[in-house]
Amino acid sequence: MGNTKKRRPDRREKARRLLRFFFGLTAAASLGYFAFYYYMSGGSSANANNLAELKDKAPVAKGTGGTQVMHLTVDEEAPEVLDEFKTLLLKNKNIVGWIQIEDTPVDYPVLQSANEEYYLDHNFEQEKDNNGSIFIDKECSIWPRSQNIIIYGHNMKSGKMFGSLDKYKDKGYCEKHPVIRFDTLYDSGEYRVMYVFNEIVHEEAEVAFKYYQFIDANSAQEYRSNMKEMAEMSLYDTGVESYYGDSLITLSTCDYSEGAERFVVVAKKVD
Repeated sequence: MGNTKKRRPDRREKARRLLRFFFGLTAAASLGYFAFYYYMSGGSSANANNLAELKDKAPVAKGTGGTQVMHLTVDEEAPEVLDEFKTLLLKNKNIVGWIQIEDTPVDYPVLQSANEEYYLDHNFEQEKDNNGSIFIDKECSIWPRSQNIIIYGHNMKSGKMFGSLDKYKDKGYCEKHPVIRFDTLYDSGEYRVMYVFNEIVHEEAEVAFKYYQFIDANSAQEYRSNMKEMAEMSLYDTGVESYYGDSLITLSTCDYSEGAERFVVVAKKVD
């Protein structure tokens, strides 16, 4: 038999192998990231469903073997906490309410912390979670109630949290989903969408209307001025009007469209 030598790969073949190896690693890393992302998203959804099941359940009184409705309050002068929140309040004292928009993924507990960054990456169970939680501005109060309660949530690509909120850019969508349900520990409420707009976060020293600073108006004139500012920014006219003394909610999330940083939906409480 003739003497045969195993051919060594030339430089171009080595380069091709390295590229294939590199792209293989990149693909694996990408798949791993998306698998983790959707795992976290799914876990958050399951957690929210479990919490929803706890609503309306009376807390169990230890040692009695049964259930007992207990009077739980954050403020001694506040009204009694609604029954539907008593079990949830035992699990997390930071809960202040629940938000729900029918036929959408929005159906979550609403929290509040003195550290506003905490619920950007923590869930109701106080666990680290990239989905974060729905939470209200630390300057807002459910008792005594602020005129305008600002509610924040992530714009998740999965549609979780406030990931579906930007669908309100379409007037037709708003007409099909005109009502937002927001219950606090102390009262239940339905809110009708008034204004829908994109906005930027202004420099602190910049003289401009900053929706995220509108919590309480000191006068009817100031209130009307704020309503006028938001009406002018609104993408369309909903026909809903508001007057000094009305209770409002402002839903705010990130906006990835060009020239914007936030997407905002403002709604007023209706009887």
